[in-house]
Amino acid sequence: MNLTSKEPNIDTGLLKELRIDGAQREDHDGGPPKWVWGLVVGLVLLASLGAAAWWYLAGNKPVAVQTLSVRANGQGPSADVVLQATGYVTARRSATVSAQITGTLTEVLIDEGFRVRKGQVLARLDDSGLKASLAAAEAQARSALAGVAQQRAQLAQAEADARRQAELLAQGMTTRQSQEQTATAVKAHAAQLDAAQRQAEAAQAQVVQAKVAFDYATVRAPFDGIVTARAAQVGEIISPLSAGGGFTRTGVGTIVDMDSLEVGVDVNEAYIAQVKAGMPCDAVLDAYPDWKIPAHVVTVIPSADRGKATVKVRVALDQKDERVVPDMGVRVSFLATKDKAKAQAAPVPGVLLPPEALVQREGANTVFVVADGKAQQRTVKLGADVGKFRLVTEGLKAGEVVVTTPQPELKNGSNVVMNKD
Repeated sequence: MNLTSKEPNIDTGLLKELRIDGAQREDHDGGPPKWVWGLVVGLVLLASLGAAAWWYLAGNKPVAVQTLSVRANGQGPSADVVLQATGYVTARRSATVSAQITGTLTEVLIDEGFRVRKGQVLARLDDSGLKASLAAAEAQARSALAGVAQQRAQLAQAEADARRQAELLAQGMTTRQSQEQTATAVKAHAAQLDAAQRQAEAAQAQVVQAKVAFDYATVRAPFDGIVTARAAQVGEIISPLSAGGGFTRTGVGTIVDMDSLEVGVDVNEAYIAQVKAGMPCDAVLDAYPDWKIPAHVVTVIPSADRGKATVKVRVALDQKDERVVPDMGVRVSFLATKDKAKAQAAPVPGVLLPPEALVQREGANTVFVVADGKAQQRTVKLGADVGKFRLVTEGLKAGEVVVTTPQPELKNGSNVVMNKD
């Protein structure tokens, strides 16, 4: 059987479409496709942008700093400041007022902020029992006085009888025995009168005692002052002694003598040798930072705090004001005394800077000035020391805000968060 082979019909157009041109063949033969390279480049760019963003955020993280406004040399009291310390307003004369007996309050006549005078009534206790005791003592005293009058009358009668017996005995109309008996009666009535007088005195003393106890039911102010706390209400029991149950008050209220206010500050024991009695000071209340109160050192208390390494100093305020109240925070600047020649001498131009604000950067004296929330690095020129301060003659202006303790991570242009001293 003859087999005849036939060639299949092939569409030459389709073959042309399947042909690989030279450019495609070169990409396929030389490495990965272009889209792979594009993906790699995109990932590299994304990683670079992420690293740049991390560096920007980390490098510009705000740094918390303490700041201080510098002053020109010779302006304000800072040029005379020897050292500074903080403390609180305290009252040398303060009392929690209570009754001297235990009783129930029937009246409370004070409240916080009341100004009281010495002897003014602050509260009253239930005095019904004390009043009855006083009435009984007064009645006993009256009875004793009546007994004295009776004994005095009997003595007068006995003395009259004795005189008559003496006259009769002189005329021989009575016996000596009768005369002696009348004389003895006079002595007996005199002794009875003396005993009655002693009893009357005792009764009077009991009256005084009852009056004192009765007066204890009234609570009075011990001195002039202002009420800073009211501790009890009507109906509560107060006592000078503390009760274990907790239902008894030990005071009606607290009174402070505002004329006795002073400042107690803790001074580091390393600097206490610079503080002397009578030394002038400036006191600035935390509540009124722009108000400077003239003051002076009263005494340095001869006792140190071992835990804090400080010594307590008492500072008296030279001006009294109603704005000053106990337990207010105070910053005290201890001032150096200057002689007249020094006071009249012209100060050297420049600004005063705390020594701790100076740092060494690149071998130069440097400070950091805060402006618009950023730290600016400044190189400064120093002059002579002025007390505890360094005089800066170039590089700073009065009124500029500087970082008092620059941290090592603080750089030029760093973002800062200010906490003023």
